[in-house]
Amino acid sequence: MTLSPPSADPQTQEFGTLFAPRFDANGLVTAVAVDHSSKRVLMVAHMNEEAIRETLSTGYAHYWSRSRATLWKKGESSGELQKLHALYVDCDQDALIVDVSVEGRGSACHNGFASCFYRVVEAHNGELALRTDDTPLVSKQTLYGDE
Repeated sequence: MTLSPPSADPQTQEFGTLFAPRFDANGLVTAVAVDHSSKRVLMVAHMNEEAIRETLSTGYAHYWSRSRATLWKKGESSGELQKLHALYVDCDQDALIVDVSVEGRGSACHNGFASCFYRVVEAHNGELALRTDDTPLVSKQTLYGDE
């Protein structure tokens, strides 16, 4: 499975039928994982060409870990695998939506929450604060053992 290079012609890139992701200087494209049923944003990650190929060929989401500099099959160690339903690309092909169902206990976040977006930013008397807007589905220790 080979990905096409991006087209220099905006008309071809934005309306053509070839999947030709526009990777950044590090060879990455932003990938937003969304829950298939609820449409809730689960997490934001990055994919390189290998992650895209593995995701499409296996049916499970793979990402590129910038901190570990390695390919990462989401949920491989925790059991919270992300089953692919569809991979969407935006108009100029520089961002992806990964439409998934989370297997296991349903936690997409390494902290045990359903979504990595479990806190809300609020302003109180000119100060910014975070309010937790969810409860974890599972403890981090249960997901990954003693870290």
